[in-house]
Amino acid sequence: MIDKFFASTEAALADIRDGATIMIGGFGGAGMAVALIDALIAQGARALTIVNNNAGNCDTGLAALIAAKRVRKILCSFPRQADSWHFDKAYRAGELELELVPQGTLAERIRAAGAGIGAFYTPTAFGTDLAKGKETRRIDGRDYVLEYPIHADYALIKAERADRWGNLVYRKTARNFAPIMAAAAKCTVVQVRETVDLGALDPEAIVTPGIFVNRIVKVGSSLRQAA
Repeated sequence: MIDKFFASTEAALADIRDGATIMIGGFGGAGMAVALIDALIAQGARALTIVNNNAGNCDTGLAALIAAKRVRKILCSFPRQADSWHFDKAYRAGELELELVPQGTLAERIRAAGAGIGAFYTPTAFGTDLAKGKETRRIDGRDYVLEYPIHADYALIKAERADRWGNLVYRKTARNFAPIMAAAAKCTVVQVRETVDLGALDPEAIVTPGIFVNRIVKVGSSLRQAA
């Protein structure tokens, strides 16, 4: 019987090793799996490579992971803002490597990994520092930069509801990067607000099918801090 429900966040993340590449869903705080990140901090894995749209906000979630000095490198499109002080401190101290990726390119690199695409050309960043050292090509009179997919060992994402097969429904814009990250990672771990019986989810409303999900943890409202 297929049952992807785990009893705790600790059990769901127990095998994450030092040096792993982890995708973390969320756009700022919306959709970030804070309970899973807290469990990752407690689990102790270090020298992590993180893929996320931002580089953490305030003192919770990804920011807390950076503050705990568990992150070696981050790939993101928007690392600095008024409340990203933990990233700023770590980056200025040389403790954290940054790979800056334009937001659309970041999304497409993640999607390409899940779709099995070897590489793709995009005009974004051509002629800028972000394109230095990368292969370029002129196509129909326009210049493009060759970009490669981003694969991950784990994806930590948040959904609204799930059944035991791993079919997921999201809450509004909290969906953001989660579906493509689920497809791009070897192991996708999901925190959800509600678990339901098989057949309770409208098939037309399922965004991420269970084939892309490995582990699910139901998280109580007291542990959820983002939309």
